[in-house]
Order: sequence, then C-alpha cells, then structure tokens
Amino acid sequence: MQWVQTYNSPSLAKPAPPFFFMQDPNPLQGKNSPLRPLPNLIFASRWLQLPLYLGLIAAQAIYVYHFWVELVHLIEAAFGSQAALQQLVTSIGYKSTAPLTSLNETVIMLVVLALIDVVMISNLLIMVIVGGYETFVSRMNLQGHPDQPEWLSHVNASVLKVKLATAIIGISSIHLLKTFINADNYSDRVLIAQTAIHIAFLLSAMAIAYTDKIMSGMASNGRH
Repeated sequence: MQWVQTYNSPSLAKPAPPFFFMQDPNPLQGKNSPLRPLPNLIFASRWLQLPLYLGLIAAQAIYVYHFWVELVHLIEAAFGSQAALQQLVTSIGYKSTAPLTSLNETVIMLVVLALIDVVMISNLLIMVIVGGYETFVSRMNLQGHPDQPEWLSHVNASVLKVKLATAIIGISSIHLLKTFINADNYSDRVLIAQTAIHIAFLLSAMAIAYTDKIMSGMASNGRH
C-alpha cells in the first residue's frame, strides 16, 4: 500500500495539518485474481452445453440432407418420374380422389412450403446454436468480422427469447398453411387444434415481448 499525503490548503507555505489515506496500487488485482475451486468448477460447467450445440449442428446437417432429397424428388417429378412423385405425395401427406400422374399446383405448393419449413427450422437452429453459445458459453469475438450476422451484435438472453418465439410463430404459420391447403385430408378437430395452438404461440410471443419491454424499461430507469 502507498501512503498519499493531502493538504487542505492550496498554499504550500503554510500547509494545513496533513491527513493520510491508503491508496491501492493495483485496483484491478481483485478482478484478475483466480477463482476459488468451487466457483471455478461452477463457472466451467457452462462447457457442458458444448456437446448439445454440436448435436444441434448434426441435426442441422440432417435437415440439409432432407432438404436436398425433397428438392431432387421435386425436380425428378417435374420431369415425369412417377417414383419421385409418389415419394413427394407420401412425404407431404397428400391424398387425392383420382390417381396422380403428374405434378399439380397443390402438390408443388405443399412441397415448396415443406422446403420453406426446413429453411425456417434451420434458421431457428442457427439462432439457438450461435446465440446460445455466445450468450451462455463463451464469446466468439466476431466484432468487425465481415460475415457477422446483424442480429448477433445485440444478442442477449432476452433478445434471443423474443427471436426464438418469432421464429416458432413463423414455423407454426407454415404448418398451418400446409394444413389448410390440404384441408380435405384433415378432420375439423385437427384444424381447430392447430389454429388454437398457433394462437397460443402468438399470445406467448406477445407476452414474452411485453415482459422483455417491461424489464428493459426497469433496467433503464435503474441506470438513471
């Protein structure tokens, strides 16, 4: 510790009686000191999430494979392949009173919506993997990187929850649209249930966004 002498009068000719206080030569020493074993173990436990994110990356690879399989079947069916057409009809759950011999508008629309659904789920996976790792595991230091996603610059736990809720609503909308296009193959009970679930997703997202707005306002008022 260093003793620092301070005077109450600006005049050095007749100084007032000095008083002393202690000054820490290294104020950041406490911040840089190593953690104790138990807090260090608890803090390091965040790396247990790493295998989960790696598993989600593997799941995304499976989605990419599924996307290309469906796209290849769609192209083959467009050129008259009956086997590819039957694969598409089976995968989308489409049933027709008359046997299908070629692609029709409904089948194409359902397949395209299924492809969009895969893309939106892939976007959801990216948000969970990248945002979750950045928020809960470790920083990736992407500041200034030319390929840094725009949303990652201001991501935190609250923003991530709102974005995930919005993505889930988009996925639910695609599924609901697919159901209504193919409504003849679903019962009224299924249609009502899917609509109710979609409304529940909407209300949940609104509640999450409203709660986040309240918490942000309280934090802003606390800083002022």
